[in-house]
Amino acid sequence: MKLSQIGMGTTRLQNIDEQFPVQDILVQSGQLVQYGSGIYGYQNVPFLVQENIKKIIVEELNKVGCTQIILPTLQPRDLWEKSNRWSNYVDAGVMLTIETDKGDFCVAPTAEEAVVEFATTKVKSYKDLPVTLYQISEKFRNELRARGFLLRGKCFLMMDAYSFDTDVDGLVKSYENIKEAYLKIFERLGLKAIPVVADNGDMGGKKSEEFMYLSELGEDTILYDEETGIGLNIEILEKENYEQYLEEEYGIKDISKLQKKRAIELGHIFQLGERYSETMNASFTDKDGKEKPFVMGCYGIGVSRVLATVYEANLVKNKKGLPAGSSLPKEIAPYPLHIIYKEDKKDMAGELYDYLEKHGIEAIIDDREGISLGARIGDCNILGTPYLTVLGDQADKDSITVEATKNGEKFTLSREKLIEFLK
Repeated sequence: MKLSQIGMGTTRLQNIDEQFPVQDILVQSGQLVQYGSGIYGYQNVPFLVQENIKKIIVEELNKVGCTQIILPTLQPRDLWEKSNRWSNYVDAGVMLTIETDKGDFCVAPTAEEAVVEFATTKVKSYKDLPVTLYQISEKFRNELRARGFLLRGKCFLMMDAYSFDTDVDGLVKSYENIKEAYLKIFERLGLKAIPVVADNGDMGGKKSEEFMYLSELGEDTILYDEETGIGLNIEILEKENYEQYLEEEYGIKDISKLQKKRAIELGHIFQLGERYSETMNASFTDKDGKEKPFVMGCYGIGVSRVLATVYEANLVKNKKGLPAGSSLPKEIAPYPLHIIYKEDKKDMAGELYDYLEKHGIEAIIDDREGISLGARIGDCNILGTPYLTVLGDQADKDSITVEATKNGEKFTLSREKLIEFLK
């Protein structure tokens, strides 16, 4: 990518948000454009980072046998009336609704109703089960306390998956498969996500777990024992007979050693059981020819929230110790290398850029005119590129010096080794 093509000017950072510095830098540099509280547009780099996060999610879910679909965002009221959730969501002020002369609609905050309707047209018999359907799509909620930029918005990208099984044993197996996939997804994203006991809340069902990333930026409080890995959302303690519930459902007998931690919720998985299939009369034919309700699970990952967490977790500071941007993990950075050059090295820089492109490496080249080297290096941090090369007086076209933007480590590689490294 040539920086001149996206109209990026130099950015003078001012009064950076102390709590969410990287996202504030994205806004100040025009990489995130705010249209209203909790509503954002994405410039090229954060958009492609999110696309790479989606790619990892798709790869890991497909490995455990999930099937990707897409459901409508605009949904009719009568669909939500089937599950008796329309009035609940409207009264709570969460759902955005549209009144027309053709009836009432909502822009979907979630998709349990839509996916049950979808499954009943495709899944008729026990022979068709188990099946897990998932989508990655934008959701809409009238968040009264939109905060943290992308961490809690009114519109956000979400992966939501739904498993359909014949019985509880099948549900448990599907649930554990998704749980393992989640752990691999977050590991590949460089985020240590901790599964913790959670409250099912309005979703219903018997059992659920949230995937938490320990961070002072989080609005959740969990109790966690680093030695045993046992954790739970503090909301569980408000549950009646919580001690019995923890022991029966999760085998947790003692929480005295658990310590309070702040955390960001990245994902949530639920064992829903028959709640939605019963209320919506969604069933399959079993081996004996009898109609039985689906046994369901529900699974979500806040993709735009994960994007925000990745950015904030990879904060880079300047020599004065002030926030300067980020250094994105190589696996999800759309452009692994940022090329900066002195004006008399322009041809060498262009040749290196073309060489990388020829070998399947998309790099950033700062081809803007009239900008100092210092400002260019600063914009590299703002864009989050993990590696930087500066072609100055000592530059050699056959021997490239590369700097890791995360820690300043430098190393020199031949062109061939550079390709190998970046791939």
